[in-house]
Amino acid sequence: MTTAYISLGSNIEREYHIRAAIQELKRLGSECRVSPLYEAEPVGFHGPNFYNCVVVFQTPLSLSMLQQTLKQLELKYGRAPDARKNQDRTLDLDILLFGDEVRPTGPVLPRADLFKFAFVLLPMMALSPDLVIPGDGRTIAQVWQGFEHSQALWPVECAVS
Repeated sequence: MTTAYISLGSNIEREYHIRAAIQELKRLGSECRVSPLYEAEPVGFHGPNFYNCVVVFQTPLSLSMLQQTLKQLELKYGRAPDARKNQDRTLDLDILLFGDEVRPTGPVLPRADLFKFAFVLLPMMALSPDLVIPGDGRTIAQVWQGFEHSQALWPVECAVS
């Protein structure tokens, strides 16, 4: 079993898609934990605000199988196969960490979003502040402490777990 951290985001029918994704991810492993849910303004484009959270679980899936499964879930819930990076989306599922894997390509691990976006890092803080990031050596809390976050982000009072 491998510990996988997955970021979830949606700005189209947000609550429905986040809830659906969490239920789907729970079927992919065990010991599933869900961060608090946050609302965030889009980064890089104008559109409705996003709901974001992070899910961590133990999975028997290989990295490539997990990546394929997440892509299929995005498509199942209405994401266009040719979706661009900076646009509205029903569901965005990204592997942030997969065990101790460090990879420069396909997928890059740890995912760079972990160091760039408050909507990824703050949910990680809630789940695993003392987790040492593979290949980096810092904990999530240390990255958050040095993080310059200008993105508007606030907790949502909605139970999604």
